[in-house]
Amino acid sequence: MARILIVDDSPSQLMGIRRIVEKLGHEALTAEDGAAGVEVAKRELPDLVLMDVVMPNLNGFQATRSLTRDPSTKHIPVILVTTKDQDTDRVWGMRQGAKAYLTKPFSEAELSEMILGTIGAGTTDEG
Repeated sequence: MARILIVDDSPSQLMGIRRIVEKLGHEALTAEDGAAGVEVAKRELPDLVLMDVVMPNLNGFQATRSLTRDPSTKHIPVILVTTKDQDTDRVWGMRQGAKAYLTKPFSEAELSEMILGTIGAGTTDEG
């Protein structure tokens, strides 16, 4: 079981993504904006971060850059999960250190596959 941090300012998105994460058998941690997401990630050191982009206080691009450039969190993969669907947004997100980019709305299967593909390849069995 992995610990997955979901960072999104929309309560309905947070709840929907949390349901998918828990259905896959993982523990869900949550934060409601980018600044809180960075804080929770540094404190809890999750196995994966699912990061929205358009949020108050610190947007998802800024939060991702903060996490991927900090020695204590740079090992944590970040998947950007956002309504921003332009190629330039995707390129910019990857430049900030994101491992993947998923555009809302997405299917449960798409998110599940992305989670499994990201943490399945990068975690060890710590039982």
